[in-house]
Amino acid sequence: MSALVIGDSGGIGAAVAARLREQGQDVTGLSRRDGLELTDQQSVAEAAEGLEGQSFDLIFNATGALVIDGYAPEKTIRAIDAEGMAAQFALNAIGVALLLRYFSPLLAQDRRAVFASLSARVGSIGDNGFGGWISYRAAKAAQNQIIRTAAIEIARKNDQAIVVALHPGTVETRLTAKYAENYPTITAETSAEALLGVIDGLTPDDTGSFRDWKGKPVEW
Repeated sequence: MSALVIGDSGGIGAAVAARLREQGQDVTGLSRRDGLELTDQQSVAEAAEGLEGQSFDLIFNATGALVIDGYAPEKTIRAIDAEGMAAQFALNAIGVALLLRYFSPLLAQDRRAVFASLSARVGSIGDNGFGGWISYRAAKAAQNQIIRTAAIEIARKNDQAIVVALHPGTVETRLTAKYAENYPTITAETSAEALLGVIDGLTPDDTGSFRDWKGKPVEW
C-alpha cells in the first residue's frame, strides 16, 4: 500500500507515518518543512503537482491547529476576534478544502482508496453541551461539511473511494498540552494505531462519515 501523510511533522502525523512504515507501507510525507502551506492555495497546488503521476491508497491529513497566531480558544463570545476566527477557518476548513481539490485526484482509481482528515469531536454541532471555543468548533464543523460534500462528489467518479473525517481522541501533543488537564488523554502512537485500524475497517458505504478513534460514528 502507498500512503501520503500530510502534516507528518506533527505529533499524530509523525506517529501515523511511523506506524505505516512499521507495517511495510510505502509512505510519502508532506508538511510545512517541505514548503506546504495550507493557507496558500498556490503552495497546495504546487505540492500536489510535485506528486503528479503517483497514486495513493491512503491520503491522511493530520494538519490543524487549536491556537493560531496567539489566538487561543474563546471562553466567551465576548472574546471573538475577526482575525482569529478567520485564521481558524483558513487552516482548519479552507485548507482541507484545498487539499481535497488538489490531492484527491491522487487517490488510486482502480482499487479501494481512502482520504482521511483529522477533525475534532468539538466540531460536532449535535454533541456540543459546553459551549466555548467558538472559532475552533465552527472551523471544524465547516471541515466536516466539506468532507461530507466532497465524499458525495468523489464517489460519483470512483465508487471505491472513501472520504472520512476522524476524531483522534484527546492526544498528548503540543496542540492539547494547555487544554487537556481535565480530560483523559492518549499518546499519539495509541491514536495513530487506533485510527489506522478504523481506516482499515471502512468500506465505500462509510464514505462521508465522521468517526472517532474507536470507530464509533460521531454526531454531526
